[in-house]
Order: sequence, then C-alpha cells, then structure tokens
Amino acid sequence: MAKPAVVLVGADKGGVGKTTVARTLLDYFGAHQTPTRAFDTEAPRGTLHRFHPEKTEIVDVTQIADQMKIFDTLGSADAKVTVIDIRAGLLSPTLQALNDIGFIESAKKGQITFAVFHILGPSIASLEEINETARFVGDASYFLVKNHINETSFFDWDPSTYNSYFNQIKNAQEINIPKLNEMATEQVEVASVPYVQFVANKNAKAEAANYSFVLRGYVRHWLGNVWGEYDRVKLIDLVSPKAESNVRQVAG
Repeated sequence: MAKPAVVLVGADKGGVGKTTVARTLLDYFGAHQTPTRAFDTEAPRGTLHRFHPEKTEIVDVTQIADQMKIFDTLGSADAKVTVIDIRAGLLSPTLQALNDIGFIESAKKGQITFAVFHILGPSIASLEEINETARFVGDASYFLVKNHINETSFFDWDPSTYNSYFNQIKNAQEINIPKLNEMATEQVEVASVPYVQFVANKNAKAEAANYSFVLRGYVRHWLGNVWGEYDRVKLIDLVSPKAESNVRQVAG
C-alpha cells in the first residue's frame, strides 16, 4: 500500500495568496487522477471549501480534536494525498504541533511523504518566516513559492540576502506562480468553481455555463503555466510515484 502524502500550504503572513495555490494543487492532482482530500483551516467560514466543497472539510487546526480528524485518518482515508490550507499566521504553530505529535519524525523515517508549500510575500518580513519554519521541516520537501498576485516585484534587495534565507533549508526548491489577470481572477471568484471547471465552462452544478471565452482563455493559459512549475519540480512523482507521468492538458 502506498504511503500517504501530506501537502501543507501556508504562511505566517497574510495576503500572499496561499488559498490560490491550494486551489491549483487540487486541480493539478485531479488532472493526474490522484485521489486527494483537503482541509481548510479558515474556520468557521472557509475559503478553499467554497471552491472545492466536495473534497474539503473545514477544521480548526489549533484544536486537538480537529488535528485528529486530519492525522489519525491518513492511513485509512481513500484519498492518498491530503492538502492542508493553513490559515494566515498558523504555519509555524502548526509545524510545531506536528513536531510535538511525532508527525515530523514519521516523515523523516519515510512513513509519510511530507511537502511544505511556504507562500512568500514580497517583503523581508516574509523571508524571516523561514527562520521559524526551517527548524521544523527536517527532510520534508520544502517549496518556497513566490505568488505574484499583484504587480509588486519580489525581493528588491541584494540576491545574497534572499539566498541566505533560501539556503537554510536542505533541498529547498523555488516555485513561481505567475499573476492572473484581475478580471479573470474576479470572474472565477464570482463563479465559485475550481479553475478547471471555469475553463471547461461549467458552473457549480457541473452544468453548462456562460463564462467569457476570453477570460477562460486567460485562466487556461495561467493554469497551464502553474502546472508547468509543478511538473518542473516533479510534484506528482513526489506524492504519487506510480501515477501517470504524462502531463494532462487543462480542460477546454
């Protein structure tokens, strides 16, 4: 039986677009036919849950009972991959909790595949979060994600400053998420559907919709670029080594 995989998506700073990344991950794993479940820790409202209600459960990751819902079921869940969208400000505390319960140690022993998607903002404060997370991640697959959700340029300081943080974590890899056109972003938000469903012109009930052909094209192109980044770091091979390796086209 394949070992479970956990993908933690978070940041200690808010407004960096972590849920956007979580949404693209769910679409990506779905395109690769990799059974995936998700936990939205924006309790009680939930943002990820709004776009992927059939796969997502809202939890309060600070509560032991909800931690049990996630981690006590890793081996018994039908879904092989678990994506956890961590509420802003809770990345470091969540990693501390995972260390306390022995999850990090299990990952080090190879019993669980563990990946951290650390979403960075364009400020030195965001980089300083790495100081907190570096001591917990151990041998996890660690991805520093630059999510270009606006026109702000990333890290307008000496590259050695960035590298001094980046190099703190063994085998860290960088992922760049390009900016999606504002109007396209807004229309997907209004539609409240996964990106692939918007591209396929389907509403929340999977019925034919009437989304803009132009905006669907922008989302298709953007999502293809995002998935290209995931392919570059061999994400599907990490979480599901036996999964089909061919890249699937974004639904049209």
